[in-house]
Amino acid sequence: MLFRTVVDIPAPSFRIPPFERMLFVGSCFADSIGQRFVEERFRAVVNPFGVMYNPASILHSVERWLRQTDEPPRVTFLTLGTNHVYVLKETGEIVDNCQKRPQRLFREEALSVEECVDYLSKAVDLLRKACQEVRVVMTVSPIRYAKYGFHGSALSKAVLLLAAEESQKLFPDVVCYFPAYEVVNDELRDYRFYQSDMLHPSQQAVDYIWERLSESYLSDDARLFISEWKPIREALAHRPFHPESEEYKTFIQQTRMKAKALEEKWGI
Repeated sequence: MLFRTVVDIPAPSFRIPPFERMLFVGSCFADSIGQRFVEERFRAVVNPFGVMYNPASILHSVERWLRQTDEPPRVTFLTLGTNHVYVLKETGEIVDNCQKRPQRLFREEALSVEECVDYLSKAVDLLRKACQEVRVVMTVSPIRYAKYGFHGSALSKAVLLLAAEESQKLFPDVVCYFPAYEVVNDELRDYRFYQSDMLHPSQQAVDYIWERLSESYLSDDARLFISEWKPIREALAHRPFHPESEEYKTFIQQTRMKAKALEEKWGI
């Protein structure tokens, strides 16, 4: 007897090798997953201009990053949080950050599926021009937006899901979809997998999504490196009670030697 449904994750047409150049742009969920790639020694840049929730702001971040980097990403994750945007009344411009200016200067709007697809398509085109072999992974953040009301939040997510689906159809050889939203809502499906605000996934949920993502998207070499790097990473992160002790100094010196040996082995 089964007591849960496991979300099927279609195998992508590519695998992410170790130390890959990557870009993560989107909601705070992009921060959580992107940071895991950073910890595992991938050359990942995570939300270089802050958290971006909607497709328009995601496009703006991609534009800005590509203008200032000499190493465009080979893999990009775009994590969609909401289709709601804030427009500066004076100019009609969609802003990425209100910069603590008075709320009366802005109006809130909801992008249509077509508008979301347009912004995402422009982002994909820019990434392709910067790196022909780029692969783009789109996800919809499982974080709910209580300020819209839960029905309103569900409608917003539905727009984003449709936009991601259409984007995948437009760029079948470039864009794929990772079902983070579905894993949290259909597979985990319990409030124990949320933080105390009951809106954001817990660290345990993020860890589980990382496991599912690793199984589907990482190459064999990437998983092998992570397994060899894990004990060293954990040792380096250890916080001793007596950091001044000779035992700890010896321990950390030995750990650094192991890290250097691993770097030489993998040519980092």
